[in-house]
Amino acid sequence: MKKLLLGSMMAMLVATGVGCSTEDTSGETPEETGNGETITFGVTPWTSTVPPTKIASLILQDMGYEVVETSADVGNVFMGLSRGDLDVFMDAWFPMHQVHMERFSDTVVDTAVSYPEAETGWVVPNYMEDINSVEDIVGNEDLFNNEMYGIEEGTSSQEETNEMIEALGLDITQVNSSEGGMLAQAQRLMQQEEPVIFFGWRPHTMFNKYDIKVIGNDAGFFETSSVHVITNHELQEKAPDAFEFLSNWNISIDDVEEMIVQIEEEDQDPEEAAREWIDNNQDKVNEMLGN
Repeated sequence: MKKLLLGSMMAMLVATGVGCSTEDTSGETPEETGNGETITFGVTPWTSTVPPTKIASLILQDMGYEVVETSADVGNVFMGLSRGDLDVFMDAWFPMHQVHMERFSDTVVDTAVSYPEAETGWVVPNYMEDINSVEDIVGNEDLFNNEMYGIEEGTSSQEETNEMIEALGLDITQVNSSEGGMLAQAQRLMQQEEPVIFFGWRPHTMFNKYDIKVIGNDAGFFETSSVHVITNHELQEKAPDAFEFLSNWNISIDDVEEMIVQIEEEDQDPEEAAREWIDNNQDKVNEMLGN
């Protein structure tokens, strides 16, 4: 939830799984209309991407489709969608990813809102009672060793963070790494109750694990996001019933966060967590399927 070489994307891990149909509450199974057609999902290395991808993947498999998941960074996901190498991305964040939508506007389609009002921005521990906005950091950068921790380079969040640093004249350097690396560094400092700034977003288990807060700013950076489903522009013709299902897609941010906890903290298999969600939300699934 953030240079572009298609070759690097295609060299990344591809995982394919085929699931079995699950009965809905009326005892009926989804009509199999996929006829073995393959639908390829782009999967970014963010915890928020997994739950909606796994749920949608299993439902499409129940409809008779083959499903492939291709791991890539967000820039390569959008490029893959544009080139037709990928069909679906379940975790596009707006307005952060608007730059990618504008770049590939002729070949990608904003298909559905997965969930609105996902909070994102700079995060500090709640024990830092005097730091409640980015403006509170001005003049106090040395408290943080003049560093804030962000996710991998090339993301929209990295760019927006650097823009905010420049706009506010902060004497801060962004240190980028993987999501796991960023959180490991933040956790190390929080265990010692040291000052730390890092990038955060919901849905994420960090808000279940740590006593933290997203700090605002008066400059309009890191607006509350909405998370969208993005598809290749040819999917509607290639698989109209799949496109219709994805057009009706929505899920609550609380459900996504609960699944992240099940997967990340309780070591539940992602597909098992997704199947459990489907079984517990069959009315919602039927609605998305147009039944």
